[in-house]
Amino acid sequence: MKRILRHILLLSAICLLHNAYGQRRITIENLPSYDLKPYHFGFVLGVNQMNFSIIPIEDYKPLDSLYVVEAVPEWGFYIGIVTDLRIGSRFNLRFIPTLSFCDRNLNYLISYRDSIFHMHNKRIESTLLEFPLRLKYKGKRLTNVRPYVLGGFKYTLDLASKQEKKDYDDVLVRILQNDYALELGVGFDFYLEYFKFAIELKMAYGIRDLLVRDGSIYTSSIDRLNSKTFQLSFLFE
Repeated sequence: MKRILRHILLLSAICLLHNAYGQRRITIENLPSYDLKPYHFGFVLGVNQMNFSIIPIEDYKPLDSLYVVEAVPEWGFYIGIVTDLRIGSRFNLRFIPTLSFCDRNLNYLISYRDSIFHMHNKRIESTLLEFPLRLKYKGKRLTNVRPYVLGGFKYTLDLASKQEKKDYDDVLVRILQNDYALELGVGFDFYLEYFKFAIELKMAYGIRDLLVRDGSIYTSSIDRLNSKTFQLSFLFE
């Protein structure tokens, strides 16, 4: 994720420098009245890194010894529809429902009574319907580039949740179907000849404990389990 962030910042810096240099030669703005529209639509494609934030129970002492509970992020992708409402010269209200496909992993290092360490992986597959409502604050337009920041709230419905499922052959780690998260992000709008293109980086942190506790060593050792997501978005509006 850090490597992607560096690439995004480098790309944005190059675009800004190119635009600043271009202002010496070009004074024509693409889509000059675009930001005066009361509303507009588009679509978004992106990649996400899904993860969990874990707060373990201190001094957890089952019959066997659990030494480590570690969340391992996975990459996924998503698509969505952009609906944007202008509410001022610098503010826009955005509703962007998306369909996300992702996996998350929990690794458990357990020492059984034979004193041999065993690594257990619990994979959680998810298909998410996300309904974010975001407030976007736009900076000053620099010819055909405009930086912005955004923040908001997101409701998520996990269509692949096994919240009610019980598998007696293998102990599942189940999470709740519904989640709520706070979002914060930054981005750059690029005004092209026929449409606006944007690159956006966001983080979402879940505020609900998602874990379904069943009394097993895999759930009783965790105090809280919250979602954590990084998203890199490409918007066409």
